[in-house]
Amino acid sequence: MELKQKGTQANVGGFKQMMVTMKWTTAADFDLAAVFEDKTGKQGIVYFGELGDLNKFPYMQLSGDEGVDDKGGEKEESMRIAQLDDMKYVWITCWDYGKIQTGAPARFKDSDVSLSLIDDKGKTYHVTLDTGDMGNVALIATIDNSSPVGATLTNSSKAGTLKGLNNLNQLLDIINK
Repeated sequence: MELKQKGTQANVGGFKQMMVTMKWTTAADFDLAAVFEDKTGKQGIVYFGELGDLNKFPYMQLSGDEGVDDKGGEKEESMRIAQLDDMKYVWITCWDYGKIQTGAPARFKDSDVSLSLIDDKGKTYHVTLDTGDMGNVALIATIDNSSPVGATLTNSSKAGTLKGLNNLNQLLDIINK
């Protein structure tokens, strides 16, 4: 299923595991990350500095950091989500590491960032980043698991600007604006 435009949604129902893969060829040091809120209100992030763990909370794990040094070419980072039951929201984000260090904006519109999400039933969802907003961090997709009838996946496609990666609340402000 294709979610090419901002705001498009898919009902992904109930799944236990999901593989999220971000691909790009743009000459940028993009990083895949997942910000989460569990059903008790606990918030956190899985990113290159905290790769996560599939066997304990938050039951998510990032493959590593692939796009170092702003070089073009085929790049890919993956994250497994092993358990969604306890999560209320999972926000799939991407940032331009070099631009975050300086607080400078990036042009995601000029990039080719895309996500593929494959659930444990083999269903594939493709989400294309669809924003002209300036910023160095982009919220690409939202998994909303707050409904008892199953999760929805939304192409969120919005950007904002951070300086440094030391404040989860600033990142949550961008996600929730």
